[in-house]
Amino acid sequence: MRNVKVAATQMSCVDNHDQNIEKADSLVREAAKQGAQIILLQELFETPYFCQKEKSDYFAYATELEQNKAVKHFRNVANELQVVLPISFYEKKNYARYNSLAVIDANGDVLGKYRKSHIPDGPGYEEKFYFNPGDTGFQVWNTRYGKIGVGVCWDQWYPEAARCMALMGAELLFYPTAIGSEPQDGSIDSKDHWQACMLGHAAANLIPLVASNRVGVEEDDDSKITFYGSSFIAGPQGNKIVEAGRVEETVLVAEFDLDQLETQRLEWGIFRDRRPELYRIITSFDGELMIKGIR
Repeated sequence: MRNVKVAATQMSCVDNHDQNIEKADSLVREAAKQGAQIILLQELFETPYFCQKEKSDYFAYATELEQNKAVKHFRNVANELQVVLPISFYEKKNYARYNSLAVIDANGDVLGKYRKSHIPDGPGYEEKFYFNPGDTGFQVWNTRYGKIGVGVCWDQWYPEAARCMALMGAELLFYPTAIGSEPQDGSIDSKDHWQACMLGHAAANLIPLVASNRVGVEEDDDSKITFYGSSFIAGPQGNKIVEAGRVEETVLVAEFDLDQLETQRLEWGIFRDRRPELYRIITSFDGELMIKGIR
């Protein structure tokens, strides 16, 4: 048996880096008290979700990995509590900007970073103004408590991302996110659709999945988003084990036996029976393959 406890958190954010980090710290400590060993915080929790509007002033939020307040703070927390922490942050690298995530192991070491691959662009979610497309590719990290893969928000809508991480040996999938109402149409509620996509990733790969979303109403000029929380932890059959509500700030914890889950994946034969040579069409945009420059 190789049991691991994982946690999802959800919280509201204000226009103060230190206060947001302090609140995130308290949730991490609460999760650790409940025995969690890998704890997920939501996307870009240091600030309000600044991508509602295209404003050059917000470029100042970006920092280099080594200078980021949240990463530095939670390196110490991870070492103190002996927990693994994937930390979302706005990364500056020369003239590039990325929606990035640092994976901190239970001794406080940064194992590496992932840069969000899929960058959305739409009313209230104007991320292409702020972020370059990620160039790290999907990654898996061998942490003290297990091999984890992490996608960021919009990545969660792509089954290809989850499958790539599974093929690289991920035993657990984590998705920090910031999703809520649509500013241009308040009648749209994507909560069930959002969850269904990720439950499918868990089921298709027989891998538990942890999703952490923010809560609260955030306004920027004439744009307003109500973030609907509903963070959850899914089991390997795509079953919701625990789920948060739409408004509370909270911690969710669940436990998995990673050795047992590996045996189950092998028994089902999903990865044994794959036919990668038939999947080349997935590398196209329009459903047709180019062969030597000719369709």
